[in-house]
Amino acid sequence: MNTKFSDAILKRKKEGFIPVIPDIKCISPKEGDMLKGRDPVEIVNKLVDAGTPALSVVTESQYFGGSMELLAKITKKFPYIPVLRKDFIKNIDELRLSREYGASAILLICSVQPFQNIKMLYDKAIEEKLEPLIEVHTKEELKFALKIGASLIGINNRDIVRLEKDEGTVSLTKMLIRHIPGNVTVISESSIKTPQEAKEAIDAGADAVLVGTALWQAQNANDLYFSLAGRID
Repeated sequence: MNTKFSDAILKRKKEGFIPVIPDIKCISPKEGDMLKGRDPVEIVNKLVDAGTPALSVVTESQYFGGSMELLAKITKKFPYIPVLRKDFIKNIDELRLSREYGASAILLICSVQPFQNIKMLYDKAIEEKLEPLIEVHTKEELKFALKIGASLIGINNRDIVRLEKDEGTVSLTKMLIRHIPGNVTVISESSIKTPQEAKEAIDAGADAVLVGTALWQAQNANDLYFSLAGRID
């Protein structure tokens, strides 16, 4: 299986820094327009210079304003940075398209489709040389992810079924991560806005944090990135 995405995260952590994965999204269903006229590729260029080990690109168009074109622009511009395609992927064709557009990893969300389909897509993703990130929000979903042998798990602190309009906190990561064995790479997703929250997730056992809205709302995304991606004490 291709593990380029998780390997990059773990390498950054071993270097002594909190691995922060920027979540590139154009619209937040809760907060509205994220870009405000800015070119996302220019922002990503600064974040890559700041040391980001990996990127997440939202391609869902209806609610988050993403596109495959944006994914292609970023994977072509930064071929040396592994990229996660973040979308509601539900069929094999979407897996193949993800690979064709340069993604190294894909997101499979437990809460939006039957577990049986997640298992099928998990196996097919590996065949397609894509690293599957299994996203969970409940103990039941986590139990399933571990049962199928997921080696990369994302804990979404918010509820994607509600389009992340709820007030999630890193406390969900703290609760669920106690049940995850140490050989699984864990990403704490959503609701992380401050260096303290990023540190709390890492201290709880997460290997990386995925941050979107806070970066896009910051006056200077680069400065916030540096503060979030500080040294691990």
